[in-house]
Amino acid sequence: MSDEHTECLTIGQLAERTDVSVRTIRYWSDVGVLTPLRRSEGGYRLYGAEAVARLELIRTLRELGLSLDEVSRVVRSEATVAEVAATHVAALDARIRALKVGRAVLATVAERGSTAEETALMNRLARLSVAERRNIIEDFMKEVSDGLEGAEDMREGLRRRPVELPDDPTTEQVDAWLQLAELMQDGEFRSLMRRMLELNPKGSPGGSIWFTLHVVEAVREARESDVEPDGAGASAVLERLFRDADRVAVLESLEAGLEAGAERYRQLLRVVRGHPAGPSRDADHEWLAQALRAEIQRATVS
Repeated sequence: MSDEHTECLTIGQLAERTDVSVRTIRYWSDVGVLTPLRRSEGGYRLYGAEAVARLELIRTLRELGLSLDEVSRVVRSEATVAEVAATHVAALDARIRALKVGRAVLATVAERGSTAEETALMNRLARLSVAERRNIIEDFMKEVSDGLEGAEDMREGLRRRPVELPDDPTTEQVDAWLQLAELMQDGEFRSLMRRMLELNPKGSPGGSIWFTLHVVEAVREARESDVEPDGAGASAVLERLFRDADRVAVLESLEAGLEAGAERYRQLLRVVRGHPAGPSRDADHEWLAQALRAEIQRATVS
């Protein structure tokens, strides 16, 4: 059928049928997403009846947040609605995650009563992308473990259990992540953690102090039984844990962890990963340090 016999609509008639303003229709025509069927003798745009359905589609896609370029690709059949929608789902998911993190940061600020400086720092860290947050962790691990025995095992452990915020983090997780990120970027903390790892090589008696539960459990049992750190009962605990290992070396590795704040680091990791922080091990490590010092002192005197 020729164009002459095709029903044509003026821009005003099309606006009336679709409840879209003349100005908007004219703009969408100018940018190429709604092409007129032809022009009248007077130069006015005339649209075919199918323009009504196309205009409804354009309006729907725009309301869903698609750009005019994306709309143009759809109406020109260069991309399907499903393909463009899938892209937008991914983008919206990323935006939703960012909004959830931002909300948790605001809740953290409210609970902490943070200063303007603290709020600015938290906002800066929270706005990091997933890749940027991951880089902070990887840079930290590289600096504190490169060249040390067991470094590859530590990195493999990080790959298996990454330190990442979930898509819907709690206020506690965001707060822990912010503290952890700030800590990991602190040069002094990195230096202290590297020294602790140097003094706690894989397989050494001291290596069990910070990251093996049975050491803490043995010490906690002794403390709860009122075993004094400078008595014979404490010596029996040390013998069971470290056997004939050099007590000076064990104490040095323990003190390095205490100075680095390894317990705080461990607790923050647990919270970010969604586990309860649990009771602090600080008192157990302090008891252990006292017991080691007392035994070393007795050995020196004798």
